[in-house]
Amino acid sequence: MLKLDGIEVVYGGAVLVLRGLSIEVPEGRIVALLGANGAGKSTTLKSVSGLLASEGGKVTRGSIRFDGKEIAGCAPEELVSRGIFHVMEGRRVFEDLSVEENLACGGYRRTDRSGMRADLEMVYDFFPRLRERRRQQAGYLSGGEQQMLAIGRGLMAAPRLMLLDEPSLGIAPLLVQEIFRLIERINRERGTTILLVEQNANIALGIAHHAFLMEGGRAVLDGPAESLRSSDEVRQFYLGFSDHGGKKNYREMKAEIRRTHGGEVNDGIA
Repeated sequence: MLKLDGIEVVYGGAVLVLRGLSIEVPEGRIVALLGANGAGKSTTLKSVSGLLASEGGKVTRGSIRFDGKEIAGCAPEELVSRGIFHVMEGRRVFEDLSVEENLACGGYRRTDRSGMRADLEMVYDFFPRLRERRRQQAGYLSGGEQQMLAIGRGLMAAPRLMLLDEPSLGIAPLLVQEIFRLIERINRERGTTILLVEQNANIALGIAHHAFLMEGGRAVLDGPAESLRSSDEVRQFYLGFSDHGGKKNYREMKAEIRRTHGGEVNDGIA
Protein backbone atom coordinates (compact mmCIF):
# COMPACT_ATOMS: atom_id res chain seq x y z
CA MET A 1 0.00 0.00 0.00
CA LEU A 2 2.76 2.43 0.99
CA LYS A 3 6.33 2.43 -0.25
CA LEU A 4 9.08 4.90 0.63
CA ASP A 5 12.07 4.44 -1.65
CA GLY A 6 15.35 6.15 -0.81
CA ILE A 7 13.81 9.36 0.51
CA GLU A 8 15.83 12.22 1.88
CA VAL A 9 14.28 15.04 3.90
CA VAL A 10 15.86 18.41 4.55
CA TYR A 11 14.65 21.04 7.03
CA GLY A 12 15.30 24.70 6.41
CA GLY A 13 17.30 23.91 3.30
CA ALA A 14 20.23 22.78 5.45
CA VAL A 15 19.46 20.02 7.99
CA LEU A 16 19.38 16.50 6.53
CA VAL A 17 17.07 14.35 8.68
CA LEU A 18 16.17 11.32 6.55
CA ARG A 19 19.06 9.77 4.64
CA GLY A 20 17.86 7.40 1.94
CA LEU A 21 15.07 5.80 3.96
CA SER A 22 13.28 2.86 2.34
CA ILE A 23 10.33 1.06 3.95
CA GLU A 24 7.22 -0.77 2.78
CA VAL A 25 3.82 -1.03 4.50
CA PRO A 26 1.58 -3.84 3.17
CA GLU A 27 -2.17 -3.32 3.11
CA GLY A 28 -4.02 -4.48 6.21
CA ARG A 29 -0.91 -4.74 8.40
CA ILE A 30 0.52 -2.93 11.40
CA VAL A 31 4.09 -1.77 10.83
CA ALA A 32 6.10 -0.20 13.65
CA LEU A 33 8.93 2.31 13.40
CA LEU A 34 11.24 2.06 16.41
CA GLY A 35 14.29 4.03 17.45
CA ALA A 36 15.67 6.65 19.78
CA ASN A 37 14.75 10.34 19.77
CA GLY A 38 16.12 12.02 16.67
CA ALA A 39 16.15 8.86 14.56
CA GLY A 40 13.69 10.41 12.08
CA LYS A 41 10.53 8.49 12.97
CA SER A 42 8.14 11.44 13.26
CA THR A 43 9.66 13.05 10.17
CA THR A 44 8.88 9.86 8.29
CA LEU A 45 5.19 10.15 9.17
CA LYS A 46 5.11 13.84 8.25
CA SER A 47 6.68 12.97 4.90
CA VAL A 48 3.79 10.62 4.20
CA SER A 49 1.00 12.90 5.49
CA GLY A 50 2.22 16.07 3.76
CA LEU A 51 2.86 18.00 6.97
CA LEU A 52 6.57 18.58 6.32
CA ALA A 53 6.03 21.91 4.57
CA SER A 54 4.35 23.41 7.64
CA GLU A 55 7.63 22.92 9.51
CA GLY A 56 10.00 24.00 6.76
CA GLY A 57 10.78 20.46 5.62
CA LYS A 58 10.96 19.04 2.11
CA VAL A 59 11.48 15.68 0.46
CA THR A 60 14.53 16.34 -1.71
CA ARG A 61 15.17 12.87 -3.09
CA GLY A 62 13.41 9.53 -3.51
CA SER A 63 9.75 8.64 -3.89
CA ILE A 64 6.71 8.06 -1.68
CA ARG A 65 4.02 5.94 -3.31
CA PHE A 66 0.54 5.21 -1.99
CA ASP A 67 -1.41 2.64 -4.02
CA GLY A 68 1.33 2.93 -6.62
CA LYS A 69 0.91 6.70 -7.08
CA GLU A 70 3.48 9.32 -6.11
CA ILE A 71 2.30 11.46 -3.19
CA ALA A 72 5.44 13.37 -2.14
CA GLY A 73 4.54 17.04 -2.13
CA CYS A 74 0.78 16.53 -2.06
CA ALA A 75 -1.24 18.78 0.25
CA PRO A 76 -2.36 17.22 3.56
CA GLU A 77 -6.06 17.72 2.80
CA GLU A 78 -5.66 15.89 -0.51
CA LEU A 79 -3.99 12.98 1.27
CA VAL A 80 -6.84 12.82 3.80
CA SER A 81 -9.24 12.51 0.86
CA ARG A 82 -7.10 9.72 -0.55
CA GLY A 83 -7.37 7.79 2.70
CA ILE A 84 -4.36 8.80 4.83
CA PHE A 85 -4.87 10.23 8.32
CA HIS A 86 -2.09 11.34 10.68
CA VAL A 87 -2.69 11.20 14.45
CA MET A 88 0.11 13.46 15.59
CA GLU A 89 2.25 13.20 18.70
CA GLY A 90 0.75 14.96 21.71
CA ARG A 91 -2.92 14.24 20.82
CA ARG A 92 -3.77 17.84 19.71
CA VAL A 93 -7.50 17.73 20.29
CA PHE A 94 -9.65 20.86 20.03
CA GLU A 95 -9.86 21.55 23.75
CA ASP A 96 -12.76 24.02 23.62
CA LEU A 97 -14.97 21.71 21.57
CA SER A 98 -16.94 18.78 22.93
CA VAL A 99 -15.88 15.19 22.34
CA GLU A 100 -18.58 14.74 19.70
CA GLU A 101 -17.66 18.00 17.96
CA ASN A 102 -14.04 16.84 17.81
CA LEU A 103 -15.14 13.59 16.22
CA ALA A 104 -17.27 15.44 13.68
CA CYS A 105 -14.19 17.46 12.69
CA GLY A 106 -12.48 14.22 11.67
CA GLY A 107 -15.02 13.74 8.90
CA TYR A 108 -15.03 17.32 7.65
CA ARG A 109 -14.26 16.31 4.06
CA ARG A 110 -16.92 13.60 3.93
CA THR A 111 -20.32 14.07 2.31
CA ASP A 112 -21.90 10.70 3.24
CA ARG A 113 -23.85 11.77 6.32
CA SER A 114 -25.36 8.34 6.94
CA GLY A 115 -21.89 6.82 6.76
CA MET A 116 -20.62 9.39 9.25
CA ARG A 117 -23.40 8.54 11.69
CA ALA A 118 -22.54 4.85 11.39
CA ASP A 119 -18.84 5.58 11.92
CA LEU A 120 -19.62 7.71 14.96
CA GLU A 121 -21.36 4.70 16.50
CA MET A 122 -18.38 2.57 15.49
CA VAL A 123 -16.01 4.97 17.32
CA TYR A 124 -18.20 4.86 20.42
CA ASP A 125 -18.15 1.06 20.23
CA PHE A 126 -14.35 1.07 20.15
CA PHE A 127 -14.08 3.77 22.83
CA PRO A 128 -17.05 3.56 25.27
CA ARG A 129 -15.47 6.27 27.45
CA LEU A 130 -15.96 8.73 24.62
CA ARG A 131 -19.67 7.95 24.48
CA GLU A 132 -19.91 8.63 28.21
CA ARG A 133 -18.15 11.99 27.75
CA ARG A 134 -19.53 12.97 24.35
CA ARG A 135 -20.92 16.31 25.60
CA GLN A 136 -17.86 17.14 27.69
CA GLN A 137 -15.20 19.62 26.55
CA ALA A 138 -12.18 17.76 25.25
CA GLY A 139 -9.79 19.86 27.33
CA TYR A 140 -11.16 18.26 30.50
CA LEU A 141 -10.42 14.69 29.43
CA SER A 142 -7.48 12.76 30.84
CA GLY A 143 -4.42 12.24 28.67
CA GLY A 144 -5.48 8.70 27.81
CA GLU A 145 -9.00 9.79 26.94
CA GLN A 146 -7.63 12.55 24.72
CA GLN A 147 -5.51 9.96 22.91
CA MET A 148 -8.61 7.84 22.38
CA LEU A 149 -10.36 10.93 21.04
CA ALA A 150 -7.49 11.70 18.66
CA ILE A 151 -7.60 8.15 17.27
CA GLY A 152 -11.41 8.23 17.09
CA ARG A 153 -11.28 11.54 15.20
CA GLY A 154 -8.93 9.87 12.74
CA LEU A 155 -11.34 6.97 12.25
CA MET A 156 -14.09 9.45 11.37
CA ALA A 157 -12.11 10.30 8.23
CA ALA A 158 -12.59 6.65 7.13
CA PRO A 159 -8.84 6.18 6.52
CA ARG A 160 -7.31 3.25 4.76
CA LEU A 161 -3.90 4.12 6.23
CA MET A 162 -3.57 5.59 9.73
CA LEU A 163 -0.29 7.11 10.90
CA LEU A 164 0.06 7.00 14.70
CA ASP A 165 2.84 9.02 16.34
CA GLU A 166 3.75 8.00 19.92
CA PRO A 167 0.26 7.00 21.15
CA SER A 168 1.72 6.01 24.56
CA LEU A 169 3.34 9.40 25.24
CA GLY A 170 2.40 10.86 28.62
CA ILE A 171 -0.26 8.25 29.37
CA ALA A 172 -0.64 6.05 32.46
CA PRO A 173 0.61 2.47 31.88
CA LEU A 174 -2.81 0.85 32.32
CA LEU A 175 -4.36 3.14 29.72
CA VAL A 176 -1.44 2.50 27.36
CA GLN A 177 -2.27 -1.21 27.41
CA GLU A 178 -5.92 -0.44 26.70
CA ILE A 179 -5.12 1.92 23.82
CA PHE A 180 -2.81 -0.59 22.15
CA ARG A 181 -5.42 -3.34 22.45
CA LEU A 182 -7.85 -0.99 20.71
CA ILE A 183 -5.33 -0.17 17.96
CA GLU A 184 -4.93 -3.89 17.34
CA ARG A 185 -8.73 -4.31 17.29
CA ILE A 186 -9.15 -1.47 14.78
CA ASN A 187 -6.66 -3.18 12.48
CA ARG A 188 -8.28 -6.59 12.91
CA GLU A 189 -11.94 -5.57 12.61
CA ARG A 190 -11.72 -2.60 10.24
CA GLY A 191 -8.76 -3.75 8.16
CA THR A 192 -7.15 -0.32 8.65
CA THR A 193 -3.47 -0.32 7.75
CA ILE A 194 -1.37 1.27 10.48
CA LEU A 195 2.11 2.79 10.46
CA LEU A 196 3.03 3.21 14.10
CA VAL A 197 5.83 5.28 15.64
CA GLU A 198 6.54 4.25 19.21
CA GLN A 199 9.44 4.38 21.66
CA ASN A 200 7.98 1.62 23.83
CA ALA A 201 9.42 -1.15 21.70
CA ASN A 202 7.97 -4.02 23.71
CA ILE A 203 4.35 -2.93 23.46
CA ALA A 204 4.69 -1.90 19.80
CA LEU A 205 6.21 -5.25 18.83
CA GLY A 206 3.38 -6.95 20.72
CA ILE A 207 0.78 -5.77 18.17
CA ALA A 208 2.82 -5.12 15.00
CA HIS A 209 3.27 -7.57 12.15
CA HIS A 210 6.55 -6.07 10.98
CA ALA A 211 8.96 -3.49 12.37
CA PHE A 212 11.80 -1.24 11.27
CA LEU A 213 14.53 0.02 13.60
CA MET A 214 15.67 3.51 12.65
CA GLU A 215 18.93 5.22 13.43
CA GLY A 216 20.33 8.42 11.95
CA GLY A 217 17.54 8.87 9.43
CA ARG A 218 17.55 5.42 7.90
CA ALA A 219 16.26 1.93 8.61
CA VAL A 220 19.13 -0.17 9.90
CA LEU A 221 17.21 -3.36 10.70
CA ASP A 222 13.80 -4.79 9.88
CA GLY A 223 11.96 -8.04 10.23
CA PRO A 224 8.83 -9.75 11.55
CA ALA A 225 7.83 -8.17 14.84
CA GLU A 226 7.81 -11.46 16.73
CA SER A 227 11.34 -12.21 15.55
CA LEU A 228 12.58 -8.83 16.71
CA ARG A 229 10.71 -9.07 19.99
CA SER A 230 12.17 -12.45 20.91
CA SER A 231 15.76 -11.66 19.94
CA ASP A 232 18.22 -10.85 22.73
CA GLU A 233 20.61 -9.50 20.12
CA VAL A 234 18.04 -7.10 18.73
CA ARG A 235 17.15 -5.88 22.21
CA GLN A 236 20.84 -5.14 22.75
CA PHE A 237 20.94 -3.45 19.37
CA TYR A 238 17.91 -1.35 20.22
CA LEU A 239 19.45 -0.25 23.49
CA GLY A 240 22.76 0.24 21.74
CA PHE A 241 25.02 -1.45 24.27
CA SER A 242 26.63 -4.83 24.73
CA ASP A 243 26.44 -6.94 27.89
CA HIS A 244 29.77 -5.38 28.94
CA GLY A 245 28.48 -1.84 28.59
CA GLY A 246 30.41 -1.04 25.40
CA LYS A 247 28.76 0.45 22.34
CA LYS A 248 28.23 -2.13 19.61
CA ASN A 249 28.60 -1.15 16.01
CA TYR A 250 26.00 -2.13 13.45
CA ARG A 251 28.19 -4.54 11.51
CA GLU A 252 28.88 -6.58 14.64
CA MET A 253 25.19 -6.67 15.48
CA LYS A 254 24.28 -7.51 11.88
CA ALA A 255 26.58 -10.52 11.91
CA GLU A 256 25.19 -11.72 15.25
CA ILE A 257 21.60 -11.37 14.11
CA ARG A 258 22.26 -13.20 10.86
CA ARG A 259 23.92 -16.06 12.74
CA THR A 260 20.98 -16.27 15.14
CA HIS A 261 18.12 -15.84 12.66
CA GLY A 262 19.57 -17.25 9.49
CA GLY A 263 19.08 -14.06 7.54
CA GLU A 264 15.48 -13.67 8.68
CA VAL A 265 16.10 -10.09 9.80
CA ASN A 266 17.13 -7.75 7.02
CA ASP A 267 19.13 -4.56 7.27
CA GLY A 268 19.98 -1.45 5.36
CA ILE A 269 23.70 -1.42 6.10
CA ALA A 270 26.11 -1.51 3.20
